[in-house]
Amino acid sequence: MRIPVPDVIRPAEDLGRVHFVGIGGAGLSGIARIMLARGVVVSGCDGADSPELEALRELGAEVSVGHAAEHVDDVDTVVFSTAVPDDNPDFRAATAAGRTVLPRSAALASLMAGRRTVAVAGTHGKTTTTSLLTVALQAAGADPTYAIGGALAATGVNAAEGSGEVFVAEADESDGAFLVYEPYAAVVTNVDADHLDQWGTEEAYRAAFDAFADRVDPAGFLVCCIDDPGARALAERQRAAGRRVITVSTGATPGADVGPDALGGTELWSPGDHYLADALAALAAGEALGLDRAALAAGIGSFTGTRRRMERKGEAGGVRVYDSYAHHPVEIAGDLQAGRALAGEGRLVVAFQPHLVSRTRVFGPAMGAALGAADEVVVLDVYLAREAADPEVTSALVADAVPLPAERVVLVEGLDAAARELAARARPGDLVLTLGAGDVTRVGPAVLDLLGGAGA
Repeated sequence: MRIPVPDVIRPAEDLGRVHFVGIGGAGLSGIARIMLARGVVVSGCDGADSPELEALRELGAEVSVGHAAEHVDDVDTVVFSTAVPDDNPDFRAATAAGRTVLPRSAALASLMAGRRTVAVAGTHGKTTTTSLLTVALQAAGADPTYAIGGALAATGVNAAEGSGEVFVAEADESDGAFLVYEPYAAVVTNVDADHLDQWGTEEAYRAAFDAFADRVDPAGFLVCCIDDPGARALAERQRAAGRRVITVSTGATPGADVGPDALGGTELWSPGDHYLADALAALAAGEALGLDRAALAAGIGSFTGTRRRMERKGEAGGVRVYDSYAHHPVEIAGDLQAGRALAGEGRLVVAFQPHLVSRTRVFGPAMGAALGAADEVVVLDVYLAREAADPEVTSALVADAVPLPAERVVLVEGLDAAARELAARARPGDLVLTLGAGDVTRVGPAVLDLLGGAGA
């Protein structure tokens, strides 16, 4: 569903009673949490019950399962997830009754009013970087408000109201949401074409990041990882335009303002250059906000991860199982690098679930090529999400491009079949890694059960 952003976005405290349609999702649940903490009366609904809905009930929200017109009878503002279909009864009733109707981006922007917002954007790594920056600022005494696209492993929540003036927010480019915000500062991890169903061309996608950077307060700053060509070019253009730009590099690119030595030997929760880049970006942003480097680095060192980002699910039968959200070729390559390091002398056995027909159509062969860094590969059906199936775009586009012997690559239908294949292929000492933005996250626990029991 596409809902226009109003010309004037009122602060959250002025929205009255707020109802969320799709309240259990990663984006809306976080916004609802912060509104509840600010005393806003919140209600919501979703298609199915979940632990997140129960958590919001415990915080004081009136949450129901299913959609109905009467949900909006006594509310002032209705916030919709982009995943909600146009024929949703809550939407029809809200429109007919003249309620204020907001997309997710405008609701998040309403929370930013009066705060010094640092918006974290990028094709890859924005959830991890937002998480790292949040934990680093907390360690340095800033106590920020934060809204992240995934739950922090240490707290189990994706958003919270802080007592400080800083608001750390993940800024999503997939639907253009990041062009609604007017942050004090921004971090861009990388600019690597994706979501072409939304943007149409790679040129338009890159131009959107320029437009996002242009919205940063002239008194603020922009942090870019220059190991990525797209982010490096953005940094050059913004610096030429007079903006304060801070560059970071893992060591692959000379001339960066902040390099690995800035972390002072801090041990990160996961190997992989892309995670190192995320940590450096968080450190640079925290320093630019005026906080102590040593305290920030200590916070980064204490970080235990974000759910679905190289998340350890357990160990059974001598096999360790991890799960990650990677769904783009660059993300796959980065997580396989991390997985290979974690595996040590063991093999890397990977299950990948392509996400979206449109993405698989464009990147399917590149996804397969990236998976060639594994020892064994299981490829699942395309996870359709918001799109209809296309008989010409299947996961075979991925499986056929994996540069491994045929016996080491298998195409399966369904989560159960994927779990059985992984369990059959894994040997003691191996690391199993499930990848994808869909429901492949359910496969890891099933593998642990098949191998003899789950363990932390």
